[in-house]
Amino acid sequence: MREIVVDPITRLEGHGKIVIILNDEGNVDHAYIQIPELRGFEKFAEGRAVEDMPQITERICGVCPMAHHMASTKTLDDLYKCAPTPTARKIRELMYNIFMLEDHALHVYILGGPDFIVGPTSPKEERNIIGVINKVGKENVLKVISMRKKLREINLMLGGKTIHPVAGVPGGVSRPIKDDEIERIKQVARESVEFARFTLKLFKDLVLKNDQYFKLITSDAYTHRTYYMGLVDEKNRLNFYDGKIRVVDPKGSEHAKFDVHQYYDYIAEHVEPWTYIKFTYLKNVGWRGFIDGENSGIYSVAPLARLNVSDSLATPEAHAAYEEMVSMLGKPVHHTLANHWARIIEMIQAAETIQELANDPEITDKNIRNIPKHTPSEGMGVTEAPRGTLIHHYKTDEKGVVRQANLIVATQNNAARIALSIDKAAKHLIRQGQINDGLLNMVEMAFRAYDPCHACGTHTLPGSMPIIVYIYDTSGKLLNVVRHNL
Repeated sequence: MREIVVDPITRLEGHGKIVIILNDEGNVDHAYIQIPELRGFEKFAEGRAVEDMPQITERICGVCPMAHHMASTKTLDDLYKCAPTPTARKIRELMYNIFMLEDHALHVYILGGPDFIVGPTSPKEERNIIGVINKVGKENVLKVISMRKKLREINLMLGGKTIHPVAGVPGGVSRPIKDDEIERIKQVARESVEFARFTLKLFKDLVLKNDQYFKLITSDAYTHRTYYMGLVDEKNRLNFYDGKIRVVDPKGSEHAKFDVHQYYDYIAEHVEPWTYIKFTYLKNVGWRGFIDGENSGIYSVAPLARLNVSDSLATPEAHAAYEEMVSMLGKPVHHTLANHWARIIEMIQAAETIQELANDPEITDKNIRNIPKHTPSEGMGVTEAPRGTLIHHYKTDEKGVVRQANLIVATQNNAARIALSIDKAAKHLIRQGQINDGLLNMVEMAFRAYDPCHACGTHTLPGSMPIIVYIYDTSGKLLNVVRHNL
């Protein structure tokens, strides 16, 4: 037996390692993705004023704070039975689509992009933003940086802060859009549509026209037939901000469609001793272990899952791009690496939605909040984070002090399928002990397609946090192992 360890894994939010166990023939017996981080925000929240939650939970992660901020704000709407005004909802959706676009751009060009733009087996010192610059040209990378900067400036204007926004309040938002701000928003909206078109063209030219890459995307090494989950509107169209949670089975048939208040009826959590992340699964199908298929309750969220649960997309150019993908890959699409393609299609819908909202005359109305009057008790909210379905659930006393909080985050929803993906990719790619840096990066590509955020995704079982400390000497010899259960 031989153990291969990739530590740390790279180009993701958070930390983790991959442990690959080889048998005597040099083939893979099993590959694990282990996440050592602890997320204790459910406990941090207890005893705090619930109005603080949009600012507390967004500090789970500096990459996707807007997702937690908005899910938390929507939970407060529900807790206080106080829906936002029409203008407030549109401002929230504008902010959220801006966030989705710039966050997806981060992954496409910087985190996941090097695997295709530079090449999956290129030297590791080239698989980064520098390699991307050398491949697509400095002027194109500056276009990416400039677009993300402009989008973030708009959300700074609307949200009060770029990283940790303060705009969301129960029943609305904290400030209206000023008359002298809307023209700047419209200008950036126009540019964002062009930027999304440019990104799709780049993907087609560099990836889809490359036979080697297309075969890699559709290969069995990166294919799983699972259930899929995501938010849809009343017409079963893709929606990032609101809607019903829809689940389709591996054949694409609707398995369930439910309101966030029913999530306990459909989603359960499983734990394993070798990682801090919990594995969610469909309660009515059951946990059958790390296997795919209709008899397994494992499901996926994130861009590809959202497209799989949608009958159509909500904007014209995005829908045309979606139909092109489906015509080439079928539906549902089970190829994990197709998440990158789906992510770019979502960039187009986000950009078109930004433009639509920026030109809505109601967006500058000054009626931006309904004041809460209901005594709080329990509330739930859901959004689609860039990485998938995100649920917040709070219980409070009559004064609005949090007694209990539960968060089910996107990476947690994807955790079981990510584990499947790592294991399958390693088994297909590593044969007879032949291992090199390029092959190990291709194993990492199996998790990278999901754009996981393990800072968001991990937490321990209630009441227990087993900490294990490994002590080595300067030569690398293991001297002691200290275990402590808190």
